[in-house]
This record gives sequence, C-alpha cells and structure tokens, in this order.
Amino acid sequence: MPLHHLSYAATGAFSSFIADYITQNPALQSFYHRFPRLEEFGAQIAEKQAAYSPAARQRLVAALREQYQGLDEVHPAVATNLELLSQDTTFTVTTGHQLNLLTGPLYFIYKIITTLKLSRQLKEQYPQYDFVPVYWMATEDHDFAEINHFHLFGKKHEWHSERVGGPVGRMALDGLAEQILDQLPADVPAAFREAYQAGGTLADATRRLVHALFGQYGLVSIDGDSAALKQALVPVLEREIQEQASNHAVQATNAQLEAAGYKPQIYSRPLNLFFLTKEGKRERLELDGDCYAVRNTELCYSQQELLELARRQPECFSPNVVLRPLYQEMLLPNLCYIGGGAEVAYWFQLKQVFSDNQVPFPMLLLRNSALYLGKAAAGKLRKLGLTPTDIFRPLAELKKQVGATLGQEEISLRDQQQAIATAFQQITDLAQRLDPTLVKTVAAEAQKTAGGVAGLEKRLSKAAEAKHETAYSQLTAVKEKLFPGGDLQERVDNVLSILINNPGFIAQLLDGFEPLALEFAVVEEE
Repeated sequence: MPLHHLSYAATGAFSSFIADYITQNPALQSFYHRFPRLEEFGAQIAEKQAAYSPAARQRLVAALREQYQGLDEVHPAVATNLELLSQDTTFTVTTGHQLNLLTGPLYFIYKIITTLKLSRQLKEQYPQYDFVPVYWMATEDHDFAEINHFHLFGKKHEWHSERVGGPVGRMALDGLAEQILDQLPADVPAAFREAYQAGGTLADATRRLVHALFGQYGLVSIDGDSAALKQALVPVLEREIQEQASNHAVQATNAQLEAAGYKPQIYSRPLNLFFLTKEGKRERLELDGDCYAVRNTELCYSQQELLELARRQPECFSPNVVLRPLYQEMLLPNLCYIGGGAEVAYWFQLKQVFSDNQVPFPMLLLRNSALYLGKAAAGKLRKLGLTPTDIFRPLAELKKQVGATLGQEEISLRDQQQAIATAFQQITDLAQRLDPTLVKTVAAEAQKTAGGVAGLEKRLSKAAEAKHETAYSQLTAVKEKLFPGGDLQERVDNVLSILINNPGFIAQLLDGFEPLALEFAVVEEE
C-alpha cells in the first residue's frame, strides 16, 4: 500500500498547539511527562511498575474476564492478552473513544491501529515485557447526539431513541435494526450487523464489533462502568467531595497554559463528578451551600452522607472529563495514552491532578492521521498533474497548477491596473495645479476605470477556465470527496466506505502506520 507523508502543519488542519508539541516547543515541556520516543519507555515502565499494585492488577483482570464472558467466543489473541495482564511484566498502551455507531468517523479506526502498532514496536524494543493494546470504552458518556450517526457514501445514517440522558453504554438498541441495519448496503461486512443484532446494549454491541474487527490483533476493550472497578475510585471521590482538589489543580495549570499562550481545551468545575441516578440518568453534582445537589433532581446530600455513599457504592459516581483519565490510569498498568489533537491538549491540563493523586502521568501520543486515496481519485490526480500530497492545498491554487499543466495562460491585469493608476495620478497632479475642484472628478473616473478593468479580468479568467472546464470539474469533485464539507476525510467518512471495496484495509494500515513518526499519512489504495 503506497504511503506518502507530510507534516501536520502542511495539512492546514491542526492547531498550533499540536505543531508545538510535535516539535517539542520548550513552552509546553512542563505540561507533559516524557515525550513519546521508544528509548523513553524504559523509564516509564520502571515508574509504572513501581506504582501499580498487585491488588490493582487482580481487580483489573477479574473485571475484564467478567466483561468478556458475554461474548460467544473470545479470540485466542485476546484470551492470551487477558492472561498476560495478570503478570507484573505486562503493561498497556491505551486509546479511548465514544461508542460511535458502527465505529463512527475513520479516526476511531486510526486510533486503534496506532495503539496496536505501538504495542508491537514496544515488544520489539523491550522483549522482556509484554504490551497489551487497550480500547477504553466511553460507556458513561451521555451525549447521545454525538454518537448516534455516521456518514457512508455521502449519506447520514442516524439512530433516534427516546432513551437518552443516561450513560450511552447502558442503552438498549430499540429501533436500531429498522433505522440503521436494514438501511445498510447489502455488501456491508456481516460483523457490522451481527454485533448489534447480538448485543443487548450499545456497550455490548460496540465490544462485539471492535472484537470482530481487532480481536485477531489482541485488542482488549474495557468498560469502566463497573461496580468492581469503581472501588479503585474511592480515594479520589473522597478528596473530590472534601476538597474539590481536581478543580484547584486544573485552574492552576490553566493559568500557566494561558501565560504560555495556549487556550485550555476543557472546562473544570468545582466538582468534577456526575451522579448516576436510579432512573438511569447521568446528572452533574453541584455544591449548593452545605448541600451536594444532583442537578435536575431533588436529591441533596450532606458532605458526610455523600462520603458514606461514595465508600459504600462508588458505582453511583461517574467522573467527568477531568477525572476520567485519572480513573483510567488507576485501573490500567498503562504507559501511553493515544488520542487526537483535542484529547492530547486536554491531557496537558491534568498533569497536576495526577501528581496530587500520586498516579504516574502517561506518555501522550498523537494518533496517526491519514487520508485514504482510492484508485479512481489517485488516477484523476495524476492525470491532472498533481501528487497525492498536493490535494491539501487550497482549490484556487490547485486550479492554477492544473491550468499551467494544461497550458492555460494565467490571466492577470495587474500590470495594466498599475499603468492606469500611474496615468490617473498624473491627471490628478495636473488637476491639482489647474483646478483643484476637478480632483474628486478625476478620482471617481479612476475608480470607475479600475473597476471596469477588474471586471474584464474576471471575464477573461472565466473564458480561460472554460477551455479546461472538464479538468477543473474533476479537480473540484476529487477535492470535495477527499475533504467532505471542507473537513478532513477522517473526521467524516466511516470505515465502511473503504472496507466494502478493500477488505484488507485494516491489515494494510497496521503494516504502514508509524506511530512515533508523527507525520500525516496519505494512504493510496493498491
């Protein structure tokens, strides 16, 4: 599979923050722990090994075994990794994502491929250890509107459900077969239907689909919405209820980021916790005087009552975006978190939160990003005289380049406009000497003439473009296909748009991606 690379900055689609992190700008170095290089993982391993207790490992393995009991058959590679996790020489590389319908945008796939590939590379570099790739399922997220749709071949498929407002992972799949599965093209791989037909909840269905796609590579999925796993969160809940410690830490870090010229990515609240109600809702906890109130309910607890509940039933609490990463790293023997640009940015706000809780801060790696270039699109670009990386440039620039290739004369009346401006300046000078009242008249004529020439330039340009209209139409169509709505393909298109015609796509990505190269890839269909 041919690969082409360009810098993230050259794509024009990533923030200055990402560019600064990749180039290790000194202004950011205090906000992360170790930069993701193979040679740095040795120290990260030693630090995590010292901090991660046998009890935490036993809790993790027991919970994962229970979660995988729901599958009819666990792939041998996953079963092996579940066993390896019980050993103190096994560590994880983790990515996380919402439970997007049918995997959602392509970047979900790219996240996991990056995680798989880095795990392999770490095993090669440190053969005395084992490395398990992990997908953290964001089952407690309650923003249904963000996950209930996907785009396939230019069409938006959307699932509507009345059961919204609670953790999406707990949602039953009512109406999904009729609204989504029955509308899919006939040649969609069977796993995409079977996962939702067999799954009782969205979390179950997502685990099944991810297992079908990545089980052969040993990917382990974990659901943090677990009473057994939430036991690890009790000390954090106590500090949050008593001290609102995480908010103080994040606010201090935000001030430092802003002083360095960076805008914080996420908002921290006085209490960075949600409450999971008996009715299945996930509502924010807010401090109202002496009352710890559950928003949109009549529930109100004293501090002591809430502390007792946290100790007895920590599963009633759900960390928000500030505390969820800490919860994840407490559960896992994790070395590196892999995320998109916005994720990496908000992890930079959390280093002090980890330090306050004496949990090692993981290495942060920007996931692989890619543009998939199908045979037809690649062929059209070559006919137009463009390379695969040229397509990232603005359409107007590309049209000029294509026009030059096709022999189109570039139309510009800049020189003529300058000559006219010079002539009118001479007339203005003459009017000033002879009759200053005519200066405004001369200026009006100058403006009128300049406007007329500009109009002629546009008409001449259109006439020149008309000679190569077919080529320009092809260029515009390719640009729109590869950048739907002007956005990166990976942020819109679903993996089915590729898998249907290229069943080997995932294996090809795994072979081609280089996680630590920190470059954008253009993946050309073989």
